[in-house]
Amino acid sequence: MPLYEHVFLARQDLSQAQVDALAENATKIVEENQGKVVKTETWGLRSLAYKIQKNRKAHFVMLDLDASGEAIAELERQTRMNEDVIRYMTVRVDEHEKGPSVMMRKQERSDRGERAPRAPRREEEF
Repeated sequence: MPLYEHVFLARQDLSQAQVDALAENATKIVEENQGKVVKTETWGLRSLAYKIQKNRKAHFVMLDLDASGEAIAELERQTRMNEDVIRYMTVRVDEHEKGPSVMMRKQERSDRGERAPRAPRREEEF
């Protein structure tokens, strides 16, 4: 079956338990349509670049899916109707990323107080 990444943004006023329930609901929808959720990551409450439906922040959740197109269509249909989800995006990928995603690695680095390594400057040749 094809592989997908599904990311959704939930309203800022939801509790973490409600966000987890949204992720469980998405998992249930995929599994009812003979799909499989490989990995679920909650990226936490993060600031948005601009207001979306009067929200300045949102809870970010990513699901790695192994599902058919029909399962994805049903997941997106039910996500579209849910008032707690302010944005979502599903992308087909060739393979799932091993280990934690870039967002989780970035979050771990900031928790430890480390800075991201900077790329060395390239000297211009004249």
